[in-house]
Amino acid sequence: MKKYICVVCEYVYDPELGDPDSGIDPGTAFEDIPNDWVCPLCGVGKEDFEPYEG
Repeated sequence: MKKYICVVCEYVYDPELGDPDSGIDPGTAFEDIPNDWVCPLCGVGKEDFEPYEG
């Protein structure tokens, strides 16, 4: 599964880890995260993430 990076704060969403503090289980693809999810570091929405190639 592809990782995504926040263009504002550079937080990387890794689907293998998920975001348990926000209720996103490990193994959840970025595309399957609810649209109201926000970056756990800076609070921007999914629209401010792009595929991470690093």
